[in-house]
Amino acid sequence: MNQIQMLMGGERRPASNGATFERRNPLDGGVATRAPAATAEDAVAAVQAAADAFPAWAALGPGERRALLMKAADALESRTEAFATAMAGETGASGLWAGFNVHLAADMLREAAAITTLVGGEVIPSNVPGSLAMGVRQPAGVVLGIAPWNAPVILGVRAVATPLACGNTVVLKGSELCPATHGLIIDALQDAGLPAGVVNFITNAPADAGAVVEAMVAHPAVRRVNFTGSTRVGRIIAHTCAEHLKQVVLELGGKAPLLVLDDADLDAAVNGTIFGAFANSGQICMSTERIVVDESIADDFVARLAARAQALPLGDPRQGPVVLGSVVDQATVEHCNALIDDALAKGARLVCGGKAENTLMAATLLDGVTADMRIYHEETFAPVKAIVRVQGEEAAVACANDNAFGLSSAVFTKDTARGWRVANRIQAGICHVNGPTVHDEAHMPFGGVKDSGYGRFGGRAGIDAFTELRWITLQTAPRHYPF
Repeated sequence: MNQIQMLMGGERRPASNGATFERRNPLDGGVATRAPAATAEDAVAAVQAAADAFPAWAALGPGERRALLMKAADALESRTEAFATAMAGETGASGLWAGFNVHLAADMLREAAAITTLVGGEVIPSNVPGSLAMGVRQPAGVVLGIAPWNAPVILGVRAVATPLACGNTVVLKGSELCPATHGLIIDALQDAGLPAGVVNFITNAPADAGAVVEAMVAHPAVRRVNFTGSTRVGRIIAHTCAEHLKQVVLELGGKAPLLVLDDADLDAAVNGTIFGAFANSGQICMSTERIVVDESIADDFVARLAARAQALPLGDPRQGPVVLGSVVDQATVEHCNALIDDALAKGARLVCGGKAENTLMAATLLDGVTADMRIYHEETFAPVKAIVRVQGEEAAVACANDNAFGLSSAVFTKDTARGWRVANRIQAGICHVNGPTVHDEAHMPFGGVKDSGYGRFGGRAGIDAFTELRWITLQTAPRHYPF
């Protein structure tokens, strides 16, 4: 069992009242982690520690910030085995997924290091003679990052890396489902030598989440918030931020469509679908949720897809290498079982997999899904996937857009110009032509539309999100006034 502590102003701390909570393994119910159950007062103390550290960190030269972030990337990678153990214990994730998390998260820290010298601005021509006008990007202040459990290293690092590179100080609120995993990120940042208070870490019991977040958002020093998680909770976060006039980046739920057009390379489409649908047992915001296939090639495609899906290794990740580990909890199993029952009762066909009794869920495909079935609209966040057969490109695009979400999407076709045209018509923040819906790079503008949120992480978009743009002028010649 992991026993962890919070971090405030460079000091490890328990909750002020000594309270703790437990995270249990989803497979056997054993205690994986015991963590502090922060109070609202603890949360305010973490923000204050970040506020106290902000002036010195904001004034630090970009080269020094870059060097520290590069060290943090190396320190993170050195903990790959510890991350794999923590993720298997807390969320049932496979070692393959844990390794990928650490690899991409380290890249995010290195990319953040690279942008420290891009936080500048521009000279803007002025109509006033002798006026040197500039749009200057400056650190915003304290950034609150709220990260989820499903890609815990990637999304935990993403919550803090660009804000730090821009000269902000941060508070990371760890997920109640993986506090030890998020704590390892903090360990890596501390080992890199970041000054006390630049990074702070709190954990809270599930029942206290609302009060803890409200206390931090309300603090005057918090100038930016970023949240990755469900649309339901994202609405609450957005409402809280609106009440306190705090800018927020929201990356929320998804129901990613993958379109297989009538001229697609079927082997490439199957490979992309298998990865996009079943990586981390389908528990990724970008996971392929609706497989939209042209009727003319559907039989062949579904047969190939089913053969691959049935062969995916399933098991307890603590016992050896697997592709499909445990889903996060039994509630996910019950939700998906209900979706399967509903679809079969309304005429869908079970191609492979099926209802599960525990959190080891097999790759499951339902063919012939229609709009009157719950699984057509609802996010499964599990290895249970809907296949929708359509006739022609127009029907495929209409199906892709027939959803409240709009995060990631994909289209497979041998005609790249056609793929480009279709991609431009899909209502999603991300679309990959002849690639999987699950794809992320640290410097890309990542985010969604509609109920998948707003704002963007990554690259210059991230700089815009986590800095203030100020207009500053310098009068270099005598100025004429009308009176």
